[in-house]
Amino acid sequence: MREKQIEQKLVQAVKAKGGICPKFVSPGYDGMPDRLILLPNGRIAFAELKAHGKKPRPLQAARHEMLKRLGFQVYVIDAAEQIGGIIDEIQST
Repeated sequence: MREKQIEQKLVQAVKAKGGICPKFVSPGYDGMPDRLILLPNGRIAFAELKAHGKKPRPLQAARHEMLKRLGFQVYVIDAAEQIGGIIDEIQST
């Protein structure tokens, strides 16, 4: 499945749970994740979308680690089947 298709499914799934999933744009700060996952009750996470089997570039991986050190959840999603479990995890933490 293509990255764009996975991204669309993520946006739809988050919306179905009452949240929003805006594109995250950070001018001058390359390597940040593609999307914010904002769910009811103040639940927030970052999502990096990839085509199936693709991995984050080194700069992206470094940014993900930085965000994790700050206490944020960061998910790399490369299959639509991951989405439901990820949303459940975000809601339960």
